[in-house]
Amino acid sequence: QVQLVESGGGLVQPGGSLRLSCAASGFTLDYYAIGWFRQAPGKEREFVGRISWSRGLTDYADSVKGRFTISRDNVKNTMYLQMDSLKPEDTAVYYCARESRVFGLGSRSNNAYDSWGQGTQVTVSS
Repeated sequence: QVQLVESGGGLVQPGGSLRLSCAASGFTLDYYAIGWFRQAPGKEREFVGRISWSRGLTDYADSVKGRFTISRDNVKNTMYLQMDSLKPEDTAVYYCARESRVFGLGSRSNNAYDSWGQGTQVTVSS
């Protein structure tokens, strides 16, 4: 069965870095676009970034552009979200998600994804 498991969250000081991982199983990661989303307390889930299948074309929300980087290791069936220069407003639960269609570019919309991980908490605070 399709499964996505995030890890790597934690507490970090402003200006610090974290790398989140999203381990995929039950499907061939190379065939699917993956999105990263986050949800802060009291707020709606929001788009962070996406990476297309295979060639790994990326797209980021303006709020994280230049600070966050998405990559994929299709051999390990794992996605990564490298987060640098973290700010308190980056505090949220971060989710990875698989786009529902194969060979896609991903989407900024939640509705395009059919499988979600359980989320990992990221807290940026001094």
